[in-house]
Amino acid sequence: MFYRDERLALFIDGSNLYAAAKALEFDIDYKLLRQEFMRRGKLLRAFYYTALLDNDDYSPIRPLVDWLNYNGFTMVTKPAKEYTDSQGRRKVKGNMDIELTVDAMELAPRVDHIVLFSGDGDFKPLVESLQRQGVRVSVVSTIRSSPPMIADELRRQADNFIELDELKEVIGRPPREPREPRENRAEAQQDG
Repeated sequence: MFYRDERLALFIDGSNLYAAAKALEFDIDYKLLRQEFMRRGKLLRAFYYTALLDNDDYSPIRPLVDWLNYNGFTMVTKPAKEYTDSQGRRKVKGNMDIELTVDAMELAPRVDHIVLFSGDGDFKPLVESLQRQGVRVSVVSTIRSSPPMIADELRRQADNFIELDELKEVIGRPPREPREPRENRAEAQQDG
């Protein structure tokens, strides 16, 4: 699937990859992910796309965004839009498809292989265009969740489909031990 001398670029749809990994019940170690694809070819760029809530002083994904930014990933962010739907529920929207598409099209002449971490069927025209330019495209997502996290048309269009669950041993973070509530720890210390 990969050639050692080919120039690679990773395009990670952050929210889509997070949802797929969560459906498979594991966390991704992004350092291991980057190392894995550096091993597979000449990694030129690793892009990570996510929308951030701009009205919060602290976003739950801010530590991840900062870590990725300092550790070899090119971060592409924009403010998420908050709105209220017709049922009065607060919703957040932050689609990064256009940004990812533009960056992939710009980089296409300089790479041999693009790895797209997303199952979003909206990327099928992008994959077709990249292929017409001579770029091989691998798509990473999962069919092992219910429902599957990849659109069938995207999976069929890709040169290569990589099942995220099969990367779990290579890029998965070891599960954390569940923390005991403070009361139980205090009782354990008193009993000991």
